[in-house]
Amino acid sequence: MLSAQTKSGKRICLGYDYKKETLLYLRNKEEFICPICGEDVLLKLGDQRIFHFAHKQGGTCRDFYENETPYHMEGKKQLYQWLIRQKIPSVLEYYDKEIGQRPDIMFEHKGKKYALEYQCSTLPEKVFIKRTQRYLEKEYIPLWIISSSHIHAKKRNITALSNFHYYFLRSTSTGYLYIPSYCPEKHLFQLVEPITSYSIKNVFAHFSLYLPNNLKLDGLLEPSRKHQLNLSSWKSEIEKFNLHLTLHPGKALQPFLHEIYNKNLNLFLLPPEIGLPVPHSISIHTAPMIWQTYVFLDVLASKNPNDLITLQEIKTHFKKRLNRNDIILRNLPQLEAINPLCAVIEYLQHLVRLGILSRKGENLFQLKKKIIIPRSNREKEEAKILFYQKNNRILSEI
Repeated sequence: MLSAQTKSGKRICLGYDYKKETLLYLRNKEEFICPICGEDVLLKLGDQRIFHFAHKQGGTCRDFYENETPYHMEGKKQLYQWLIRQKIPSVLEYYDKEIGQRPDIMFEHKGKKYALEYQCSTLPEKVFIKRTQRYLEKEYIPLWIISSSHIHAKKRNITALSNFHYYFLRSTSTGYLYIPSYCPEKHLFQLVEPITSYSIKNVFAHFSLYLPNNLKLDGLLEPSRKHQLNLSSWKSEIEKFNLHLTLHPGKALQPFLHEIYNKNLNLFLLPPEIGLPVPHSISIHTAPMIWQTYVFLDVLASKNPNDLITLQEIKTHFKKRLNRNDIILRNLPQLEAINPLCAVIEYLQHLVRLGILSRKGENLFQLKKKIIIPRSNREKEEAKILFYQKNNRILSEI
């Protein structure tokens, strides 16, 4: 840990860059105690590790101060210094007795309290949710920052995100979704954004890199969108997804394949209007190609031009799919306020812009033209080429 108290009650914070000589003098003069349990702690000033305090062997405070790695201590120290340089009131390793939690950094910004947690190791979902909920109950805004060592691009603009990665997903005030990360070895922030999922694990995302001096706190909390989705790459990955789904369906996906075959559909002959990129699709664990196929089967396929579609009808079918586990939602601890139906509504709004639907009111749509199912690979390719030639501009705005 990087903070302790002297027996006289003075707080010592190693988040500041003390010279070793100063700390040697302080260690010879003072005795230090843990601010949580009151036990004696030692000031460690080795050459191989970051200067830190440590409980003596046999201490009872392990639940609060687990054995942190030098990487983690260095990371939260640098983040603390980053906030201090911006003159943001911050406390390193602040312990809130009411909730029994100690964020790495507590700070105040624009009249709001934040609890910053820099996470370098995996954390059980229940623990993450419990900590997050307790912060929210005490009116802290949780700011979880994951170590950059946990996230790697698979190839250009594509990365794999696990359930653990999604715990760190944040939203700006405008609904823009991103994951903040930091690397203390490179002194580099990495924002994973914008994130658009096309399978359970794989997403399109750009890695925006910032030196601490080039990124202010407001830029971390409210990043602006700078990158557009590459549509040709999206089309290519959707086709690969369909091929993989057919060759390696797995037990969980067999009901989906059986259903589309029973409806006389072919996975390779689905129209280009199914499998579109949707910003909030990451709130749904099920792949966009699958849940959008369900929207088509449940609602759109049975409608004729000029037929009305109510939002309640969409909700009813969506809920049935959830109850049958045909569609599975993703757990997003920091974004519980996001309605998973938001992704479905975004999809319908895309169909409005594409001329398939028209909006007749807040809760009402009307079918303008039916989605045509190709009868052959040739028809599919012709329809796909025409679709993207006509709608590239609309889809690029996603």
